[in-house]
Amino acid sequence: MSLGAGAARRSRTLIVLLLAAVVLVTVGGVVVSRLVGGSGPERGAAPASPSATNPPTASPSPPPPPPGADITGPLNLLLVGVDTRVSVPGWEPHADSVLVLHVPRGLGRAYLFSLPRDLVVDIPAFPKAGYRGGRTKLTHAMSYGSRVPGRPKQPSAAQGYELLRSTVSGYTGLRIDAGAVVTFAGFDRLVDSLGGVDLHIDQRVVSRHRQPDGRHRESAPGGYTGPQMVYEKGNRHLTGWQALDYARQRYIPGGDYSRQRHQQQLIRALVGKILDQGLARDPDRVQQVVDALGDTLIYVGGRRLIDVAYALGGLPADRFVLVGLPGRSVGSGSGYRGEQLTPVGRRFLTELRAGRADAYLTKNPTLRVKT
Repeated sequence: MSLGAGAARRSRTLIVLLLAAVVLVTVGGVVVSRLVGGSGPERGAAPASPSATNPPTASPSPPPPPPGADITGPLNLLLVGVDTRVSVPGWEPHADSVLVLHVPRGLGRAYLFSLPRDLVVDIPAFPKAGYRGGRTKLTHAMSYGSRVPGRPKQPSAAQGYELLRSTVSGYTGLRIDAGAVVTFAGFDRLVDSLGGVDLHIDQRVVSRHRQPDGRHRESAPGGYTGPQMVYEKGNRHLTGWQALDYARQRYIPGGDYSRQRHQQQLIRALVGKILDQGLARDPDRVQQVVDALGDTLIYVGGRRLIDVAYALGGLPADRFVLVGLPGRSVGSGSGYRGEQLTPVGRRFLTELRAGRADAYLTKNPTLRVKT
């Protein structure tokens, strides 16, 4: 497999991961509303007039509280994009994208930030997988944790998530309440089902993978060949394949950190699109979105997805804060070891835990990802 093909697969996984945040915050709430509110033919019908000959009936008991009504925050969700190469026997899943969605107490605001896949961290011992622990790149926590003793070519992504969750929790100091492991399928269909997405493109981006008509560029030694799709700066309306392609690109000024920013902007745009369309009041449209998702999202958590989705269902789109944590490389050239967050990035995690994220972002406005 060429390096370009591998990067393309990882990029697609990253995009779908961002979609998981959209699903948990918006679409999931609609599923709950269907369960709580009901949609049968009796809903909304006028009650029958009581008969003079019928004895009075007892007052109906109050309905049970909706699922997740007891969740008041804080709430932390770990969203993981996994590079699963199903065509390679025994391929161990790698966490190619790691995002944390933090919702403070009161559930009135949410912060979404990424951790670099190559972040150098302490990965704790994990006896279940026979892993003794070590200091290495964050992406490896998923693969090390997925190893099942006695089953050398049957890795478990769910087990790998356990070790990754412990690693992220140890690094950020946040308790992880639930999460999602995401693989790629049908992202462009989903965006098209929403009628495309309006996005502000903040820098000129030349695609390595697509031609202007949407066809894939041909693979060639060292990359690709053929005409290239170009995304110019400004407000643009993107179709499904264009949104996917734009947010995949990392061979641009700013590299992977620019790609993280673009992906977060895409999340914000999709959240706004879903809310603007009133999806939360239209179960049929929700079903279309869910059908387009296919098997891209695997929910992992202590609380049920229904509970978490209901708790987040009322979160306004304009209270969804995107945060870009700055980082820098550790080592260089052949001695490259990975990435580390700058002191400003690390301090954000401290302020987030203390409930002072807004004040810190005010003092450090460049951490906010503009949409």
